[in-house]
Amino acid sequence: MPNPIVEIIKRHQNKKMIKSKSIAGIVGPTMMVVAMSELKLWNPNLYDSQIVPLVYFSGVLLFIGGLALVRMHNIWILGWQTSLTVIAWLALLLGLVRMFFPQQYNAQFNNDNSVLFVEILLILLGAYLTFKAYFQKKK
Repeated sequence: MPNPIVEIIKRHQNKKMIKSKSIAGIVGPTMMVVAMSELKLWNPNLYDSQIVPLVYFSGVLLFIGGLALVRMHNIWILGWQTSLTVIAWLALLLGLVRMFFPQQYNAQFNNDNSVLFVEILLILLGAYLTFKAYFQKKK
């Protein structure tokens, strides 16, 4: 006879997995498309003239998106789902930095090879999340 407590735990874990896959199905492709569109290959002059209000507004958007993800998916387990939680917290913190210090953020930004490295890292992370959301089969 199956243990009812074990069955409840399994159902709860399955619900978390479905939520994680749904969120990864949005966050993964979005990260890939946004990072690819910001590459120097596509938009070489995209960051040549950032204005402070635009840096502030991007901070507001990052903060709102990060806060929404943290509220919906604050899952700290040993698995790929934790990467969504880390992304959410980083978006929230970067949003705060851009909102409270837009002049300093704008003055220190250089569109150099370090930005290219971060963009490639975001593309790879987005691809990983997309794979987890759409292509990984159930065990």
